[in-house]
Amino acid sequence: QVQLVESGGGVVQAGDSLRLSCAASERTFSEYCMTWFRQAPGKEREFVASISLSGGRALYTDSVRGRFTISRDNAKNTVFLQMNSLKPEDTAVYYCAADRFGRLSQLISAYDYWGQGTQVTVSS
Repeated sequence: QVQLVESGGGVVQAGDSLRLSCAASERTFSEYCMTWFRQAPGKEREFVASISLSGGRALYTDSVRGRFTISRDNAKNTVFLQMNSLKPEDTAVYYCAADRFGRLSQLISAYDYWGQGTQVTVSS
């Protein structure tokens, strides 16, 4: 059982930056594909970014590509999401998720483990 704990959310203004972290309890963290999703009020949860086991490959949804960067530190069992040039439409609860099959998937159903989420609010 993998436990995931997100942190780093907050209230910022448009154009600002935030760095989210997700710490995992699992010693075999490097065997999990890690992904960030987000859910805005009244909307479905959506894929944001995903990173491969070694960190050598990353995928992004179109709306964040070029502004957000996903990375991981396998020695510290942590995945990060650096968010720059934030926009009001980035406001959401951000969740990290772990896939034990390492599939680098954008599908919610592919993920076995989820954190509790961290709120990001971007004001205009």
